[in-house]
Amino acid sequence: MTDNAHIVTAVDADLRQIETLLLEMGGLVEAQIADGVQALITRDVEAGQRVRRKDKDVDAFEAQIDELAIRFIAMRQPMAVDLRRVVTALKVTSSLERMGDYAKNMGKRVEALAEAGNIGGSSKMIERMSKLVREMVRDVLDAFIARDTAMAYEIRDRDEQVDQLHNTLFREMLTYMMEQPQNITACLHLLFIAKNVERMGDHATGIAEQIIYLVDGALPDDDRQKGDETAYYSGEKG
Repeated sequence: MTDNAHIVTAVDADLRQIETLLLEMGGLVEAQIADGVQALITRDVEAGQRVRRKDKDVDAFEAQIDELAIRFIAMRQPMAVDLRRVVTALKVTSSLERMGDYAKNMGKRVEALAEAGNIGGSSKMIERMSKLVREMVRDVLDAFIARDTAMAYEIRDRDEQVDQLHNTLFREMLTYMMEQPQNITACLHLLFIAKNVERMGDHATGIAEQIIYLVDGALPDDDRQKGDETAYYSGEKG
């Protein structure tokens, strides 16, 4: 094997190691989201605490990937496609870490909601949102492996469904808080959880956009349709 061929093989092996760890991290985050929602639905405080503790494993993956990526850049001085691969991996890892933080926060709020019954359709709505987000995470990791930009664009569009569910739940919780003031605290915790799930969808969308960047060398040139209206909600539409 020539020196150049050996270098190319070593570079590819380094990048595969980084990407393999990234996929393992993504699988852990997907499970963390599922476990967090299940803990919420069952009001299982101990399960919520386990979700919180698992976040340390997610953080450990991020630290390991960051270390390998920095070493790769220093030693290999990558150019063009190889540089895009390592930069994309770092950005994807950062998005996964933030999702893990949101799942951890969900687990933390289970304790505050332990004594609260199900308020309206909140649990089912959050469960539907999280299912959509978990599917987005799973599919976007598949798209990453396959370098599938068509799937990445489709996942990017899918986030609007999560936004719409968030809008519906937001309005429902506002109604409950006005009509049943004793539920204000519980409703606020549920709203924070729903917002965290909505932000997870945003991060999955960000990963989809990084796949497009990885393959095409540029981010999408169109603005993604954003369906979250809660930041502008005033109680009525004019």
